[in-house]
Amino acid sequence: MAEQLVSRDKPRLLLHACCAPCSSSVVERLSADYAITILFYNPNIHPRSEHDKRRDELIRWGKQVRVPVLVEAYAADDWFAAVAGFEQEPERGERCTICYRLRLQRCAERARAEGFTWFTTVLSISPHKDAERINRLGSEIAAASGCSFYCANFKKQGGFQRSLELSRQYGFYRQNYCGCTFSRRESERRRQQRSAGRT
Repeated sequence: MAEQLVSRDKPRLLLHACCAPCSSSVVERLSADYAITILFYNPNIHPRSEHDKRRDELIRWGKQVRVPVLVEAYAADDWFAAVAGFEQEPERGERCTICYRLRLQRCAERARAEGFTWFTTVLSISPHKDAERINRLGSEIAAASGCSFYCANFKKQGGFQRSLELSRQYGFYRQNYCGCTFSRRESERRRQQRSAGRT
Protein backbone atom coordinates (compact mmCIF):
# COMPACT_ATOMS: atom_id res chain seq x y z
CA MET A 1 0.00 0.00 0.00
CA ALA A 2 1.31 3.42 -0.91
CA GLU A 3 2.21 5.59 2.05
CA GLN A 4 -0.55 8.05 2.81
CA LEU A 5 0.89 11.54 3.11
CA VAL A 6 -1.37 13.38 5.48
CA SER A 7 -0.43 16.70 6.98
CA ARG A 8 -1.68 17.09 10.52
CA ASP A 9 -0.84 20.11 12.61
CA LYS A 10 -0.32 19.25 16.23
CA PRO A 11 -1.83 21.50 18.90
CA ARG A 12 0.79 23.65 20.62
CA LEU A 13 1.44 22.88 24.29
CA LEU A 14 3.51 24.93 26.72
CA LEU A 15 5.09 22.58 29.25
CA HIS A 16 6.23 24.05 32.55
CA ALA A 17 9.36 22.23 33.66
CA CYS A 18 11.50 22.32 36.78
CA CYS A 19 14.46 20.36 35.40
CA ALA A 20 15.61 18.05 32.62
CA PRO A 21 15.15 14.74 34.51
CA CYS A 22 11.48 15.45 35.26
CA SER A 23 10.87 16.68 31.71
CA SER A 24 12.34 13.72 29.87
CA SER A 25 9.62 11.08 30.03
CA VAL A 26 6.85 13.71 29.89
CA VAL A 27 8.17 15.09 26.60
CA GLU A 28 8.55 11.54 25.32
CA ARG A 29 4.94 10.77 26.23
CA LEU A 30 3.37 13.94 24.82
CA SER A 31 5.43 14.62 21.72
CA ALA A 32 3.45 12.29 19.45
CA ASP A 33 0.31 14.37 19.92
CA TYR A 34 1.52 17.89 20.76
CA ALA A 35 4.03 20.43 19.49
CA ILE A 36 5.84 21.05 22.77
CA THR A 37 7.69 24.09 23.99
CA ILE A 38 9.19 23.98 27.47
CA LEU A 39 8.92 26.87 29.92
CA PHE A 40 11.50 27.14 32.70
CA TYR A 41 10.01 29.34 35.42
CA ASN A 42 11.03 28.33 38.92
CA PRO A 43 11.54 31.25 41.31
CA ASN A 44 11.33 28.74 44.18
CA ILE A 45 14.67 27.14 43.39
CA HIS A 46 17.35 28.20 45.84
CA PRO A 47 20.17 29.12 45.79
CA ARG A 48 20.63 30.92 42.49
CA SER A 49 23.47 28.61 41.52
CA GLU A 50 21.13 25.61 41.79
CA HIS A 51 18.49 27.39 39.70
CA ASP A 52 21.03 28.13 36.98
CA LYS A 53 22.42 24.59 37.00
CA ARG A 54 18.94 23.11 36.43
CA ARG A 55 18.14 25.75 33.79
CA ASP A 56 21.34 25.12 31.85
CA GLU A 57 20.88 21.34 31.94
CA LEU A 58 17.35 21.73 30.59
CA ILE A 59 18.50 24.05 27.79
CA ARG A 60 21.28 21.62 26.86
CA TRP A 61 18.87 18.71 26.65
CA GLY A 62 16.24 20.75 24.80
CA LYS A 63 18.77 21.50 22.07
CA GLN A 64 19.75 17.84 21.94
CA VAL A 65 16.17 16.64 21.39
CA ARG A 66 15.09 19.73 19.42
CA VAL A 67 12.47 20.96 21.85
CA PRO A 68 12.41 24.76 22.30
CA VAL A 69 13.01 26.04 25.83
CA LEU A 70 11.73 29.41 27.02
CA VAL A 71 13.35 30.84 30.14
CA GLU A 72 11.78 33.31 32.55
CA ALA A 73 13.98 35.59 34.62
CA TYR A 74 14.87 34.39 38.10
CA ALA A 75 12.42 36.05 40.50
CA ALA A 76 13.16 34.63 43.94
CA ASP A 77 11.82 37.75 45.67
CA ASP A 78 8.39 37.14 44.12
CA TRP A 79 8.39 33.59 45.44
CA PHE A 80 9.43 34.53 48.97
CA ALA A 81 6.74 37.22 49.01
CA ALA A 82 4.11 34.71 47.86
CA VAL A 83 4.93 32.17 50.57
CA ALA A 84 5.46 34.68 53.38
CA GLY A 85 3.74 33.42 56.53
CA PHE A 86 3.98 29.79 55.40
CA GLU A 87 7.65 29.25 56.15
CA GLN A 88 6.88 26.67 58.86
CA GLU A 89 4.53 24.61 56.72
CA PRO A 90 5.64 21.00 56.26
CA GLU A 91 6.64 19.67 52.87
CA ARG A 92 3.51 19.07 50.71
CA GLY A 93 1.60 21.61 52.82
CA GLU A 94 -0.02 24.91 51.88
CA ARG A 95 3.31 26.50 50.94
CA CYS A 96 3.64 23.94 48.15
CA THR A 97 0.12 24.76 46.94
CA ILE A 98 1.07 28.43 46.69
CA CYS A 99 4.24 27.48 44.83
CA TYR A 100 2.38 25.29 42.33
CA ARG A 101 -0.17 28.02 41.71
CA LEU A 102 2.46 30.70 41.13
CA ARG A 103 4.28 28.66 38.51
CA LEU A 104 1.14 27.38 36.80
CA GLN A 105 -0.29 30.89 36.66
CA ARG A 106 2.81 32.18 34.90
CA CYS A 107 2.75 29.27 32.47
CA ALA A 108 -0.88 29.99 31.62
CA GLU A 109 -0.12 33.69 31.09
CA ARG A 110 2.77 32.89 28.78
CA ALA A 111 0.70 30.29 26.92
CA ARG A 112 -2.11 32.76 26.31
CA ALA A 113 0.27 35.55 25.26
CA GLU A 114 2.08 33.36 22.76
CA GLY A 115 -0.89 31.53 21.26
CA PHE A 116 -0.58 28.09 22.80
CA THR A 117 -3.74 25.99 22.95
CA TRP A 118 -2.64 23.92 25.94
CA PHE A 119 -0.42 24.22 28.98
CA THR A 120 0.63 21.76 31.66
CA THR A 121 3.49 20.95 34.03
CA VAL A 122 5.91 18.10 34.62
CA LEU A 123 5.50 18.39 38.40
CA SER A 124 3.22 15.35 38.74
CA ILE A 125 6.09 13.09 37.59
CA SER A 126 7.50 13.24 41.11
CA PRO A 127 6.40 10.63 43.65
CA HIS A 128 6.46 13.47 46.19
CA LYS A 129 3.98 15.68 44.32
CA ASP A 130 0.19 15.55 44.64
CA ALA A 131 -1.10 15.19 41.08
CA GLU A 132 -4.72 15.74 42.14
CA ARG A 133 -3.85 19.10 43.69
CA ILE A 134 -1.76 20.14 40.69
CA ASN A 135 -4.55 19.22 38.27
CA ARG A 136 -7.15 21.07 40.31
CA LEU A 137 -5.05 24.23 40.35
CA GLY A 138 -4.24 23.94 36.66
CA SER A 139 -7.91 23.52 35.76
CA GLU A 140 -8.91 26.53 37.87
CA ILE A 141 -6.27 28.69 36.23
CA ALA A 142 -7.22 27.43 32.77
CA ALA A 143 -10.84 28.45 33.29
CA ALA A 144 -9.73 32.06 33.69
CA SER A 145 -6.94 32.05 31.10
CA GLY A 146 -8.61 30.89 27.90
CA CYS A 147 -6.10 28.04 27.47
CA SER A 148 -6.76 24.39 28.19
CA PHE A 149 -4.90 22.57 30.94
CA TYR A 150 -3.68 19.04 30.25
CA CYS A 151 -4.52 17.03 33.38
CA ALA A 152 -2.19 14.13 34.08
CA ASN A 153 -0.42 12.09 36.68
CA PHE A 154 2.83 11.60 34.81
CA LYS A 155 4.33 9.31 37.44
CA LYS A 156 1.81 6.62 36.51
CA GLN A 157 2.24 4.00 33.79
CA GLY A 158 5.93 3.80 34.60
CA GLY A 159 6.49 7.51 33.99
CA PHE A 160 8.77 8.14 36.94
CA GLN A 161 10.78 4.98 36.29
CA ARG A 162 11.16 5.99 32.66
CA SER A 163 12.47 9.39 33.75
CA LEU A 164 15.19 7.61 35.75
CA GLU A 165 16.14 5.55 32.70
CA LEU A 166 16.31 8.62 30.48
CA SER A 167 18.32 10.49 33.10
CA ARG A 168 20.96 7.77 32.99
CA GLN A 169 20.83 7.70 29.19
CA TYR A 170 21.42 11.45 28.85
CA GLY A 171 23.73 11.75 31.85
CA PHE A 172 21.56 14.34 33.57
CA TYR A 173 22.49 16.16 36.72
CA ARG A 174 19.89 15.00 39.26
CA GLN A 175 19.19 17.22 42.25
CA ASN A 176 18.53 15.76 45.71
CA TYR A 177 15.83 18.18 46.86
CA CYS A 178 12.72 19.71 45.34
CA GLY A 179 14.07 23.21 44.99
CA CYS A 180 13.23 25.72 47.69
CA THR A 181 15.35 26.56 50.71
CA PHE A 182 12.83 24.85 52.98
CA SER A 183 12.85 21.58 51.04
CA ARG A 184 16.65 21.76 51.01
CA ARG A 185 16.76 22.00 54.79
CA GLU A 186 14.30 19.13 55.13
CA SER A 187 16.33 16.99 52.73
CA GLU A 188 19.52 17.70 54.66
CA ARG A 189 17.78 16.86 57.95
CA ARG A 190 16.62 13.49 56.58
CA ARG A 191 20.11 12.70 55.31
CA GLN A 192 21.59 13.49 58.70
CA GLN A 193 19.03 11.25 60.41
CA ARG A 194 19.82 8.38 58.03
CA SER A 195 23.53 8.91 58.59
CA ALA A 196 23.08 8.92 62.38
CA GLY A 197 21.04 5.71 62.15
CA ARG A 198 23.92 3.96 60.42
CA THR A 199 26.45 4.86 63.11
